[in-house]
Amino acid sequence: MILEICANSYQSAKNAQTAGAKRIELCSELSIGGTTPSYGLITKVIHELDIETFVLIRPRSGNFYYTDAEFEIIKKDIQICKDLGCHGIVSGLLNEDNTIDLKRTRELIELSKPLPFTFHRAFDVVPNTNTALEQLIDLGVERILTSGQQHKAINGLKTLKELNKQAKNRIIILSGSGISSKNAKAFKEAGFDEIHSSASKVIITETSNYFGNTPQTVSSVKEIKAILKVIADEV
Repeated sequence: MILEICANSYQSAKNAQTAGAKRIELCSELSIGGTTPSYGLITKVIHELDIETFVLIRPRSGNFYYTDAEFEIIKKDIQICKDLGCHGIVSGLLNEDNTIDLKRTRELIELSKPLPFTFHRAFDVVPNTNTALEQLIDLGVERILTSGQQHKAINGLKTLKELNKQAKNRIIILSGSGISSKNAKAFKEAGFDEIHSSASKVIITETSNYFGNTPQTVSSVKEIKAILKVIADEV
């Protein structure tokens, strides 16, 4: 079973590598669902670390229906990631009614080639997961990051198992959201090949300005190792 770590910083990415995770999804601003990381962060991770790095391409928080200007930004960011040597792209587009934007998603997949394309958690707001799954298979998406349309993946496990059964090895169902060493075994036992976790710990720092106590999250080496032990059946 592959563990992908959602890394929100260089330190998180480094911790994922140190702990032995297979892959990271590099992003920023996890508290709002993740956005595209900076050029500087992507460059440092790719040049200084060896871990397989997929990059989230999402220009802003909020819905997944983008203007033409935002779509151009997404395409430019994908090209930058390819030029920098990233290993995969994580993105997704919906129509105003939350169905898959087939035309523009296909364009992003073609632009991303030869890199694998993961359709992100925009999938968790589509009105019909069965239809959307078949559409993404037809488009050539390699994997779908999803919580089973629940806030936490453990609560969406029934739907996730149904999607995995429907996929029939034609696409990877990457379960994610709230997965930890406490519940990872459930996904292993359910037959998933990959899981996604931030494995975060919160760091509180005292500040002397009007921001007050500003929490910071970082992927924890200890928690990543604990998850890896669970899915390796060592505990």
